[in-house]
Amino acid sequence: MDTAQRELSDQIDQATQRLLDRARIITEPDLRAPSLLPGWTRARVLAHVALGADAMRNLLVGVRTGEDRSGHATAEAHAAGLEHSASQRPEQLMIDLADSAMALRTVARQLPGDRWQVPVRAPGLAPFPAADLLTRRLVEVELHHCDLGAGYGPADWPAAFAAMELGQPMRSWRADRLGYPDQSEPGLRPPRAPAPWNPGRPLPGSWLGTR
Repeated sequence: MDTAQRELSDQIDQATQRLLDRARIITEPDLRAPSLLPGWTRARVLAHVALGADAMRNLLVGVRTGEDRSGHATAEAHAAGLEHSASQRPEQLMIDLADSAMALRTVARQLPGDRWQVPVRAPGLAPFPAADLLTRRLVEVELHHCDLGAGYGPADWPAAFAAMELGQPMRSWRADRLGYPDQSEPGLRPPRAPAPWNPGRPLPGSWLGTR
């Protein structure tokens, strides 16, 4: 990774930490309640984030090995995986969310620098450089955290993310969240602020909700 990519990776780590700190306090039946995405429960949003990490990791493994991989095997397999993941008990869903994020992080941190410009293919998108996956992952985590409707909204975005130059359709997706209602549900707010995390240090145990 070059310096810019490492900074993006650090931002992903911190965004993931914030998401997990919030998600791990959501219990039944709040997990099955509607999110701010029409037709999606909070569990489905979290399952989507976990599967998104798996798909991006699969693409990066293909970049590393020289294989031509897509993010998901088939649309049917993705839909089935999403339904299965969303139906899990909260504890297992949190483990999947953390494990998938860590697996993606590991592959990304180990990818040789000369492989980041290799084009990757994702369903419905034109090929793009593997390096763009870092931005896409940060957008995915930050926006879907807002979608939970659990006390985290655009006002909570770090300044670097709020001002980040994004291509379409990511720029429009971020703008859409600016119209979300105030997200102040005290019962879903973490009981304490996440512990500080410093770039370059090992990730804290709270990635698995055991801090």
